[in-house]
Amino acid sequence: MTDRHAAELSAVDRSIWRDAMFDRYWLGHALSAFGDQITALGLPLLAVVVLDASPGQVGVLTAAVWVPNLASLLIGPWVDAHCRQQRLMIAADLFRFLAILSIPVAAGLDRLGMPVLYAAAVALGAGGVLYNSAYPSFFVRLVPKAQYVAANSLLSTTLSIAAVAGPAAAGVLIATLSAPNALVVDALTFLLSATAIATVRTRFRPPGSTAQTPGPYLRRLRGGASYLARHAYLRASLLASTTLNLAGFAIQAVLILYASRHLHLGSAEIGLTLSIGATGGLLGAVTAAPVAARIGAGRTMALGVTTASIPFAGLAIVGSTPAVGVGAAGAGVAGVASIAAAEFLAAWAVMLFDITNNAMRAVVTADAMRGRVAGAYATVNYGSRPIGALLGGACATTFGVPATLVIAGLVGGFAGLWIVRSPVIHVRAVTSL
Repeated sequence: MTDRHAAELSAVDRSIWRDAMFDRYWLGHALSAFGDQITALGLPLLAVVVLDASPGQVGVLTAAVWVPNLASLLIGPWVDAHCRQQRLMIAADLFRFLAILSIPVAAGLDRLGMPVLYAAAVALGAGGVLYNSAYPSFFVRLVPKAQYVAANSLLSTTLSIAAVAGPAAAGVLIATLSAPNALVVDALTFLLSATAIATVRTRFRPPGSTAQTPGPYLRRLRGGASYLARHAYLRASLLASTTLNLAGFAIQAVLILYASRHLHLGSAEIGLTLSIGATGGLLGAVTAAPVAARIGAGRTMALGVTTASIPFAGLAIVGSTPAVGVGAAGAGVAGVASIAAAEFLAAWAVMLFDITNNAMRAVVTADAMRGRVAGAYATVNYGSRPIGALLGGACATTFGVPATLVIAGLVGGFAGLWIVRSPVIHVRAVTSL
């Protein structure tokens, strides 16, 4: 047995928390996740309150963050040509640090306007694309194969905690410091994340990985898309994720409108509702590994992706059923409870799917293909999000908001068929692949 093999086996036996290198990466990940909540709240507040932006301008600002994901297919092959993807992740964090910092700097110089916010949003999204394209290769060198699910569960748990606690903390910071100054805090979290990643030493080499000459760019580009399309596990994963995103973003496009105009909830009630619902993601992050161990990884993915959208189909019943014997306050409580329950179940189900899916993709993707496959995957998966939102708006205009929730919820339920009709459903443990 080689020293490297012995080290890997020793690492497998230890708790992921006892891995000092992973702990360093996790700390930067956690700080960045909480910082992201500040930007998620601060950017639209800046646009609406400070710059008096129109709804159309706010929509463009939201879309600007996702636009760079359409270039993921092009960036992935380029990332694969670099043997030190860790450096690309550091560069991505530093780029996002500068992108966010440009907003308070512009505000301080009295140059803040919508073009500055648009540019910062695009730059922020571009940095995210580079980071996410390089991350898969970094992850499999940081974490031993046997701990893929545990590590993904911990990272997803951190994101869930940030989604629950982050908005409240962000609100306090924005109210205390002003939105532009609060964004300085988020910028600093990217700087801290880059520093944490820079101190990490990766130790594991994925089984079967070999050094290869990258080859011509266009060949690598076609190779990544072709590899993804031919791979039975990755293809099923992508089709399920894309179907879920189309339905999920159609729902998100009309959910706030439904809560406000159909359930007559105020902004404070809506915020409370979404915070309560976000706790489902925390539960999902904690329970994904035990559920997968009990019923199998494939069935866990099918359960999660099937369940994630269906709860929203039931929301239309709340708005269409007369509240007998209750006043406005009782109707408001019912509305809060119904949306919170749907969000809770959906967030729990999404975590079941995402954590297991991410672990499976890490195992089955050839090491030399990780960057280009991640790029091709993200282009389709994330590219479906704005399409889903547009379809949701068009459907609501034609059939009404309640009908849109029902249609999107039921369509999302069919996402599980991609898993059931593929070899993925038979996977008991991702480590066996």
